Amino acid sequence: MRIRVGHLYPDYLNIYADRGNIAVLAERARRRGHELEVRAIGLGDDAQAGDVDLYYVGGGQDREQELVAPDLARKAAPLRSAVENGAAMLAVCGGYQLIGRSYRDVAGAELPGIGLLPLATVAGSRRMIGDVLLDCAWAGRTLAGFENHAGRTILDPGAEPLGRVLAGFGNDGETGFEGCRHLRAYGTYLHGPLLPRNPWFADRVLADALAHVTGGDPPELEPLDDELERAAHHVSAERARSRGGRS
Repeated sequence: MRIRVGHLYPDYLNIYADRGNIAVLAERARRRGHELEVRAIGLGDDAQAGDVDLYYVGGGQDREQELVAPDLARKAAPLRSAVENGAAMLAVCGGYQLIGRSYRDVAGAELPGIGLLPLATVAGSRRMIGDVLLDCAWAGRTLAGFENHAGRTILDPGAEPLGRVLAGFGNDGETGFEGCRHLRAYGTYLHGPLLPRNPWFADRVLADALAHVTGGDPPELEPLDDELERAAHHVSAERARSRGGRS
C-alpha cells in the first residue's frame, strides 16, 4: 500500500534531526510491505489536500518560523480540511506552535498559525531544555524525548494534551501538559528525534495514515522486533526520571 506523505518546509524546519522521523516511518512501513511516498511541500506550493495521507512538519528557530508562517497561513483552510477528512498530521516543536492559532516571539511579533490545534504560544525569557517523559494515558504508554524551547504553549480549556509530564517541562513548565492531539493530528515539543525511541507512537501515526488510504479505521499493525527501540526508550526515560519531576 502506498502512503503519501506531505513534508512541509523540509528545507527550513529540520532542527535536531527531525527529518529522522520520516526515515523511521518509511522503514516501519517497508517492513510491513507498504511504501512511503514523501513529497516536499515548500513555499508557494499548494497543500495537496486530498492527495496526502500524512502531513509532517518539523522544528525550526524563530527566523525560519518567520519565513514560513505567512505561507503556511495561506495553506490553513486546505490543511484543516484535510485533517477533518481523515488525514494524519505530526508536528514537532516550531511546527507544533504554527499549527495552533498563533506564536508571539520574543520581540512581540505575532506569527499566524493555521488554527488546527486549540492552543496559542508566547515566547518566554528562559529556555526549557532537557530529557522529558510523558504519560500518555489515552494509549496506556509513555513517550520519551528531548525538549529545547522558549515557547510557552497554553491549551484551550478542554483540549486534549498528548501526555502528562512525568519529568521535564512540557508545554509551559507549569500545567503538567505536553503536546496536543486532535482527530489524527499530533503536536509535541519532543525531539530526539521522537519516533526512533517511541516505536508504538510511530506505529500509531502510521496506522492513522493507512486509515486515510483505505477510508477505514486504523489497522492493527504486525508487530516488529523493537528490541533496540525499546532500549533507546528506556535510556531516554531513565535520563528524564533522573531530573526528579517537572523542573
